[in-house]
Amino acid sequence: MRRVWFIVESGTDARIVDALAHRVDLCVLARSIPGGRAISQPTAHPVTIAAPGRVAFAWRVFITLLRAAPVDAILVQGYSLAALAANLAARLRGVQSWMLVCSPTAEYYETRRAAGYPFSRVTLAAITVLARLNAIAGKGYVVLSQHLHDVVRHSDARHPVRVIPIYGIDLDRFRPGVDSGTARRQRGLPATGQIVFSSSRVAPEKDTLTLIDAFARLVQEGRDVYLLNRSGGFREFLDYAQRAGVAGRVIATDAVDPRGELPLDYAAADVCVQASRAEGLGFSVLEALACGTPAVVSAVGGLTETVKDGVTGWTVPPGDAAALAAALRDALDRPDEARRRAAAGAELVRARFESNAAFDALAVTLVEDRATPDRNPAQAGNR
Repeated sequence: MRRVWFIVESGTDARIVDALAHRVDLCVLARSIPGGRAISQPTAHPVTIAAPGRVAFAWRVFITLLRAAPVDAILVQGYSLAALAANLAARLRGVQSWMLVCSPTAEYYETRRAAGYPFSRVTLAAITVLARLNAIAGKGYVVLSQHLHDVVRHSDARHPVRVIPIYGIDLDRFRPGVDSGTARRQRGLPATGQIVFSSSRVAPEKDTLTLIDAFARLVQEGRDVYLLNRSGGFREFLDYAQRAGVAGRVIATDAVDPRGELPLDYAAADVCVQASRAEGLGFSVLEALACGTPAVVSAVGGLTETVKDGVTGWTVPPGDAAALAAALRDALDRPDEARRRAAAGAELVRARFESNAAFDALAVTLVEDRATPDRNPAQAGNR
């Protein structure tokens, strides 16, 4: 098996680590994240966790990759400082390196300004400069969506870009099956009332404030509704709900392992919502659709590639609480139409986002002897 190094600077999903470890000889080096998780959940495959400083981590990456033997390919997260270190080491060693781009970093940062968070033009400029430096030093990209393909093309018009929607959707786990009542009992959720589910983390790009504002409008109408959130920032989510006066209608806990309990949450919910101001792809929506749960999303980024208004779900302008409340209201009040759109969405997920096909396509890319711009193994995962 080919020896592949996976470099993780800002946290990654456990499913990526374990799936790759079944397909290549994998070594993982991840930066420790204070107050967060380098890997989302425990993995069967060992992971080396390094110190949290970004400069120190980049140096560790560079030295480790120079000294490691053998190295057949390098997969590095994003296009920031650690990616630059990995790409330079790959150049010196003469091996292929791929930047795994799961989110539009500059777009995410720019949402801070629109959402009222602290914003620095210097930081945005640094993100742009690092993207261009990595375009010079790097050799190729793996991205989750056509939107992310277009994002990296702004910085790099030369190197190959593979559209591979890892980690994809495990259709053995995320599928219709458990009825809502049973799922609610198993998850300890209210037996009555309608449940709006969001599994997005609390971050400027996810626009928690607009989501809670929209939900508050439903509560003010006297509706028997609950907002369920599973995320690492759930305490902050509860604080926002308290300020909006809807804490009694919000159920929020830490993120759950998607390999176990999460499908039950989708089964229990009446609608899944993602109110992002920017998005690379949006896996929670795909998971929901695979389970037959209707979706309401912002019409941004990769979300527009999967959720088509009137076809596979509802879309609204980003940052528009009134429009989001109206879409949620429509989805909740027309269950037959909601099921029709969710069924169409589930068919799309089965056709384009099955997890094994996605990881097989990634493994093919990683073991290529040479990256070529005219051959895209992602087609295997996007039939």
